[in-house]
Amino acid sequence: MDIKLDLKRELINFNNKDNQYTIPIFIPHKGCPNNCIFCNQKKISGQINDVTVQDVDNIIQKYLNYYTNKDKKIEIAFFGGSFTGIDINLQVEYLKVANKYIQSKKVDSIRLSTRPDYINDEILNMLEEYGVETIELGVQSMDDEILNYAKRGHTSQDVIKASRLIRNHNIRLGHQVMVGLPKSTIDTEVYTIKECLKLKPEQLRLYPVYVIEDSELYDMYNLEIYKPLDINSAVKRCLAIINECQKTNVAIIRLGLQSTSEITSSNSNIFGPVCDNFAEYVMAAIIRESIEKIYKENINEDIVVYVPSKYISVTVGPKKINKIYFENKYNVKYIVKGDN
Repeated sequence: MDIKLDLKRELINFNNKDNQYTIPIFIPHKGCPNNCIFCNQKKISGQINDVTVQDVDNIIQKYLNYYTNKDKKIEIAFFGGSFTGIDINLQVEYLKVANKYIQSKKVDSIRLSTRPDYINDEILNMLEEYGVETIELGVQSMDDEILNYAKRGHTSQDVIKASRLIRNHNIRLGHQVMVGLPKSTIDTEVYTIKECLKLKPEQLRLYPVYVIEDSELYDMYNLEIYKPLDINSAVKRCLAIINECQKTNVAIIRLGLQSTSEITSSNSNIFGPVCDNFAEYVMAAIIRESIEKIYKENINEDIVVYVPSKYISVTVGPKKINKIYFENKYNVKYIVKGDN
């Protein structure tokens, strides 16, 4: 059976950043007053030392020297901590440096991430003044019991209030959601994404929970109070979330934590659905579901799937999981061919 997949439709919510460069600046834990049970920001960001204003300038210059494609837009992104929780004077100093590159037309935009309870009109006015175009809120969950147990220090109402304020200031809104928090289930996570989508974020990041050393969750894991998800369970939950997202035009700009020297599948002291290509597992599962729906109409025939060449590997699946799935379940050949 020949199957031609329109992956622009199947993966419509996955934002293609091929036309953009991002300059990442990590400010680990600098603006956050909380110690969430899952958090060890120094390991998550892969960075130990604080970032000075001069460091920000140096980082931007370094990345600009790397970038050669003049047609791509360039964005400065402040990640790793709650930016608007930093001392206001330091926020301004950071943003002055970033804005200097916008004024000189070397950079196109600024993005930052922060906590929902660290947003107000005064802060947003200042961020607008310095050219911030996107704010990502660390939502994590919209279930207050889960937020409280994770020691987030904010409520779902804080998320609602902050999201509305950001949109009122015509700043692009992003949400960050975690999968596999203690006490969460696939049902609470579907509830979370439904509540988030009501607030009309334009972008979404999904992070499965990793158990990281020197965090309270690590102690809970060792005491067998908390059991992390495995890769299959995390993928299943992400699929349930994505099914809701596909009813909207929200762009999913990240699936899984970015690999660093600390966050890697080879680190034996990190537990959970740890892999260096989590997004590929999720996309492979989306593609597998689409193929199976079509295939069930003509079962028992060999499967030949035609996709754009750049999607061959994800259609086969990491570790050939899609190929193995169809050949084992239906006792047929599963072949993927590039079709541009």
